[in-house]
Amino acid sequence: MARRTTQYVCQTCGTVSSKWAGRCESCGTWNSLIEDSDGGPLASPGLKPGKGRIIELQPLAGTTEDTPRTPSGMAELDRVTGGGFVRGSAILIGGDPGIGKSTLLIQTAAAVAEAGRRVVYVSGEEAIGQIRLRADRLALGEAAVALAAETRIEDILATVSTGTPPDVLIIDSIQTMWTETVDSTPGTVTQIRATAQALIRFAKRSGTTVILVGHVTKDGQIAGPRVVEHMVDAVLYFEGDGAHRFRILRSVKNRFGPTDEIGVFEMSGKGLIEVPNPSALFLGDRDAASPGAAVFAGMEGTRPLLVEMQALVAPSPLGTPRRAVVGWDSSRLSMVLAVLDAHCGLKLGGHDIYLNVAGGLRIIEPAADLAAAAALVSSLAQAPLPADAVFFGEISLSGAVRSVAHASARLREAQKLGFSKALAPAGNTAEAGDAPPIPIEPIDSLAGLVARIAAEAPKRDED
Repeated sequence: MARRTTQYVCQTCGTVSSKWAGRCESCGTWNSLIEDSDGGPLASPGLKPGKGRIIELQPLAGTTEDTPRTPSGMAELDRVTGGGFVRGSAILIGGDPGIGKSTLLIQTAAAVAEAGRRVVYVSGEEAIGQIRLRADRLALGEAAVALAAETRIEDILATVSTGTPPDVLIIDSIQTMWTETVDSTPGTVTQIRATAQALIRFAKRSGTTVILVGHVTKDGQIAGPRVVEHMVDAVLYFEGDGAHRFRILRSVKNRFGPTDEIGVFEMSGKGLIEVPNPSALFLGDRDAASPGAAVFAGMEGTRPLLVEMQALVAPSPLGTPRRAVVGWDSSRLSMVLAVLDAHCGLKLGGHDIYLNVAGGLRIIEPAADLAAAAALVSSLAQAPLPADAVFFGEISLSGAVRSVAHASARLREAQKLGFSKALAPAGNTAEAGDAPPIPIEPIDSLAGLVARIAAEAPKRDED
């Protein structure tokens, strides 16, 4: 018989090594290599592979049909998935512990079951009694959802394969599942990969939508091999801060819909409540008279979103000033500060700088550069920005303000919330057309924005 080999698998990136090492050569993580004796039998030296069969090739041209979908019963979740759950697809949902993943899924399961579809909820972390307590607290105790508390994947697949396959199968969580075909403990890379493959094969064969819940690491990434994210059809992250009531469901991969789409929820005592107009919610507690606050007109996927960017610039008593950023990229803050120093003459090297995106939202698009710079200059000059203005634009290293996409959608969202003007790149005036929803006051360079804020500050003091 062919002998079995011992290999070592990195629990962070999934890299396989023939010998143990203290540090993974691929991702650089320390103490992440775990022994895996299930390398499988080696091929015999004289064994030849079987003859392949001829497959039928299809032309690229042809008719296609719309992918059938199952509505989730929650408009915000349907927005993120692209219109509902695609039959036979696999969806991976990640998020911090206690952020509300199980709450979101039990509400979704109840909504799908209420529409007359079969839903099976399998938990490997909670007992059935705990799931029922959560459902009773959310007033969903009468929903026709089938429950199970099991971790062995063979038992789960045998159960759901009996009779009519369910429309939706929820696995909470994939790190607790295990299969007898792999000789390793649950939660290891090999077990996660094997159980995920088994569930995805079942989804493709039966047409069931499989939703997998994944734990996240300290840096917010889904734990386990990244190959699982490549195996599934969609990857969603449930984000939020325990200090805020807002929760953001963000799509980072979707084979059947847009990526970088978000859904906004509000956590309450009765579960998650959908927020159809998140801009009004994020700006609800805004103090327009305070310096250091600028309203950014952003885009999250196809949704325009207004959010307040807050900055505090204060002299530092330390030799190395502090730089703290919440909700934005710290590298872009460093770039904006360098441009303010080099092209605008603002010396901020001796100041502590704090930048925050209000409401717990995380912004990733470069169009927030102009709003961040306006908030920083406003705080430094102690000059409040116009209360009826929004900001958007990308700052280049030369100090120029570059145009961004979707200017018309940003302006329409600002108009709906009562804003009367936008400070934006001059290049976006052509896209807005001759009759924009609100007028654009063009900003050609960052130095022009600084001069504008400095010129208007005395006027407000006199008023």
